[in-house]
Amino acid sequence: MGHLKPIFRPHLRPWRSALSLLSHQTPQAQPNIRPAAFCISRASSSRAKTPIIPDPTPFCPDVSTFLTLIGRGLKSHVSKFPTWEALFSLTSDQLRELGIEPPRTRRYLIQWRSRFARGQFGIGGDLKYVEDGTADLKILEYAKDPLNPKKYVVNVPLGKSVKETPQEELARVSGYKVRGARTIVGPYALPLKQGEGVRIKITEGMWENKRGRKIDGGERRRTEVRYKKRIQERREMRERGEIP
Repeated sequence: MGHLKPIFRPHLRPWRSALSLLSHQTPQAQPNIRPAAFCISRASSSRAKTPIIPDPTPFCPDVSTFLTLIGRGLKSHVSKFPTWEALFSLTSDQLRELGIEPPRTRRYLIQWRSRFARGQFGIGGDLKYVEDGTADLKILEYAKDPLNPKKYVVNVPLGKSVKETPQEELARVSGYKVRGARTIVGPYALPLKQGEGVRIKITEGMWENKRGRKIDGGERRRTEVRYKKRIQERREMRERGEIP
């Protein structure tokens, strides 16, 4: 057989040359570019949050009153907060350095600071007329229907009646209601003379969130504690001869 000549395929040369160039090309380093949103989130998280300092209220005008209202013995730490701003701006670590212990007490204080800053007060927190921690509540009758007049509990200046107070200055109070003809019912309400209304005085623990009472060691130890109690009861019954 004669020698076969290689097949000449000129249309494949451009593709082969291009592939050879790509295979020998050195890969370039890609620039390290992070998304802008990632950088912004890192920058914002690195900055400390600015604490919200709420304004005092007539019922809670200072540090001592605030710690008295929320209870749990926090009134004993009043000397550690020289100003209203310090009370609402100290972090949990700073509170620990001041000696606010145990940790659940610090969490409780921080929770109440946040609630107060959001305007979520306890009983009496919406009172407008308060003098030396004392406020008067009286009944306002709205006789739109003479047969069935509406009755509301309002806060009036100390020592004044509803008639002596301009109607635009009367402030309705939440948490209290009228029962019967002339009786105001609600927490910490002390009746005034001659049934003219009630008086509220700031008392320690008025806003306190009561903690639950543990029974038989709480949920985690309840089974173990009750098992030991049953063993002790059977031992006593055996000593008395009630069981063999």
